[in-house]
Amino acid sequence: MILTEKTVQDSVAFVKARSKANEYAGDPGKLASLLDRASKKAEAKKGPLSEVRDSLMACLRLLRACAQKRYSLPWQSLGLIVAAVVYFVMPVDLIPDFILSLGFADDAALLAWTFRQVKSDLEDFRRWELEQAESEAPGDVAEAS
Repeated sequence: MILTEKTVQDSVAFVKARSKANEYAGDPGKLASLLDRASKKAEAKKGPLSEVRDSLMACLRLLRACAQKRYSLPWQSLGLIVAAVVYFVMPVDLIPDFILSLGFADDAALLAWTFRQVKSDLEDFRRWELEQAESEAPGDVAEAS
C-alpha cells in the first residue's frame, strides 16, 4: 500500500473519526477530554510530528477556545479539525501507532491535509490569538508612571 493523503482520507479509520466528530464538537466536556488526550500524545510524539506540530498545537488551542465559547468557527471547518484530532488520538488507524517509524506517518499526512483545508481559518485564529494577547498585555511602564 502506498500512503497518500487520499488513502488516509478514504480509510475506514478516518470515516469512523468523521462520524465521531459531531459527537465531540457538540459536547464541550467530551471535546475538552479529547483535547487533553491529543495534547499529551502530541507532547510525547514530538519527533514523528515535527512538520505539523505547530499547526496541530494551534488547532488544539483553537478547539479549546471554541469549547469555551471564546471563538467561533464555521461548522464545516470545526468538524474537519475535530475529525482529524479524533483520528490522531486513535491508536489503531490506517497504520497503527505502535508500528515504529511508520505509525504516525498516516497521522501526519492527514493532519497536513486538514491544515491545508482550513488554512484561512487557522490564520484567522492565530491573528485573533495575537490580538487577545496584545489586549491582555499590561500597559507600557512609562505610561504607568
